[in-house]
Amino acid sequence: MDLNADFDKRVVVHSEQEPWQASPMPGVDRRMLDRIGGEVARATTIVRYAPGSKFSAHTHTGGEEFVVLDGVFQDEHGDFPAGTYVRNPPTTSHTPGSERGCTIFVKLWQFDMADRNQFRLNMAAELAKAGPAVEGVASAVLHRDDRETVTYVEAEAGAVIAFDAPGGAEVLVLNGGVTDKGDVLTQGSWLRVPAGSAVNAVAGSDGAKLWMKSGHLPFAAAPDM
Repeated sequence: MDLNADFDKRVVVHSEQEPWQASPMPGVDRRMLDRIGGEVARATTIVRYAPGSKFSAHTHTGGEEFVVLDGVFQDEHGDFPAGTYVRNPPTTSHTPGSERGCTIFVKLWQFDMADRNQFRLNMAAELAKAGPAVEGVASAVLHRDDRETVTYVEAEAGAVIAFDAPGGAEVLVLNGGVTDKGDVLTQGSWLRVPAGSAVNAVAGSDGAKLWMKSGHLPFAAAPDM
């Protein structure tokens, strides 16, 4: 399956307007944002766990990163409440689920295969340590390596979130909203811009909370699986 697989194109998906699709596991549904492959795929997805649902134990051969959007995600490594950012690099394994239900934003098969840096962060706590806002925009780097930079951003109403993206970028609106190039992005909206682009987003009247990744699209080809 190929979905939004041309990384030279700008893409906007309003995920909360997309239908939920069943996964192979009962009680686990998804909204696909981009995908190359079948059930094993290079994929960016919103995943919803019904209360009491879980996936069977599995190993992340190509790595997994995710943001908990609501509820509490759980596995044998602990409980991950809303606002948690998690990186599970290649070779890690777990049995994910949620006793009370949750929704996550997850990216699969998008790691450097040599990466072994596994961690989880509370994004708001990282922002509190990062220093004061500049012109209404506060940001915290969650992860940085030679391939990519992952950032959490909070912007006041009317503030401008502007940056060049020589290696491409993507933005997920966690709360509030922004406008970029005429597109109004609200909670759950996902923007991906190709390499050589720039983002010049203006926060809406309620401000905005964003998860952002940049620099990674030159490495976007699906690996051998």
